[in-house]
Amino acid sequence: MRVLHSPWRRSVLALLAVAAAVMALAVRPADASVPGTPSGWSLVWSDDFDGTAGTLPSSTNWIIDTGHSYPGGPGNWGTGEIQNYTSSTSNLSLDGSGNLRITPIGSGQNWTSARIETRRADFKPADGRVLRIEGRIQMPNVTGDAALGYWPAFWALGAPYRGNYQNWPSIGELDLMENVNGLNTVWGTLHCGVNPGGPCNETNGLGSSRACPGSTCQSAFHTYRFEWDRSVSPNQLRWYVDGQQFHSISQSQLDATTWSNMTSHAGYFILLNVAIGGGFPNGVAGFSTPTSATVSGRPMVVDYVAVWQSGATSSPSPSSPPPGGVDARSTIQAENYQAQSGTQVETTQDSGGGQNVGYISNGDWLRFDGVNFGSTAARQFKARVASGAAAGVSGLVQVRLDSPTATPIGDFAVGNTGGWQSWTTVPANITPTTGTHTVYITFSSGQPADFVNLNWFTFATS
Repeated sequence: MRVLHSPWRRSVLALLAVAAAVMALAVRPADASVPGTPSGWSLVWSDDFDGTAGTLPSSTNWIIDTGHSYPGGPGNWGTGEIQNYTSSTSNLSLDGSGNLRITPIGSGQNWTSARIETRRADFKPADGRVLRIEGRIQMPNVTGDAALGYWPAFWALGAPYRGNYQNWPSIGELDLMENVNGLNTVWGTLHCGVNPGGPCNETNGLGSSRACPGSTCQSAFHTYRFEWDRSVSPNQLRWYVDGQQFHSISQSQLDATTWSNMTSHAGYFILLNVAIGGGFPNGVAGFSTPTSATVSGRPMVVDYVAVWQSGATSSPSPSSPPPGGVDARSTIQAENYQAQSGTQVETTQDSGGGQNVGYISNGDWLRFDGVNFGSTAARQFKARVASGAAAGVSGLVQVRLDSPTATPIGDFAVGNTGGWQSWTTVPANITPTTGTHTVYITFSSGQPADFVNLNWFTFATS
């Protein structure tokens, strides 16, 4: 699934695992938990969708997309799909047995469904490591004419897409699993470069497909994995279903600029959705979908989603943050917020490229979930800022924990730095902080004008 969806070659992306372990996963019961972390790997993030039947998935882990587009983004999500995404538990809910159900409901041209994306947008392997993204999923159990227009997907988008919506496909799209029209086929695809054409043959992308091993994709759970391998040169991308590799792409297949544009940013966020109609199912069918024969109410069922990384110790040291959160001591890109008020994202001219958050004035704020300070207290906050504010215009950059109205644990003042892209790093002492928190970066000024841009921030012990 993607912003300007390819009509023909869509993919299931999956991750490499020991063959025996993978086959064991394929026959696990529907309410199985996330599998144990293999030796030599560490769990980065996961959700096994445990919870009360009829409730929404964790708001700590997931953002629920609604409507027919992102605000300011391409209509019909850029793919021609017709459904209206909602947060209704009729379309999106836990089933009480450890699964998430995304259920399209409707008839004719009037459908509702659901689409969710991880709050985290930094899934990326460290240099020399391998990242594995995995989900155990049963596609909607419907085939033939009754399935025309069904389009379930498990995929990932590059972080810079958030707040921009015009930079696809250069920021990268990884389609871990896609299926259309109830066919016993999984597609795995990479989207990159420019559209149309380019090194990834857009809008088709670089993809491959195969039948699900053993039971059909619709009648049983299968494990879909994607592997991003930075431990080899050139780097590799690999796709698997139930441990069987069916697609791979080498860094050597793409030019250096294309590869850098899709890999040098903060990372990826993961999405799950079931669309109805659009370019891909229409292209495969050879006519417009859905039709009068398409039936309502067949869910995609998700047992778990998990992300692992190779080469890290399985037990963090006491002073290190446990897995699953954003490391407070890492460079946290400002544009990777989970929520904001009053700001905009723009291309930055700071070294390293990417984006910064700009147009910041009094009362604006950014929210970052799951920032993990560990057990050794952080005592300093550093931020990369720029300002082209007029003479006499300045303000405070503040750090607050768990509430945008909490007392700041630290702040610093900033005024004109020589221009809106004239960057400087400013340190500030903070109240010693441990544990995991929602971090709010808030902005306060005595003047109504914009006074600062923010590129990134981090925390340190001294």
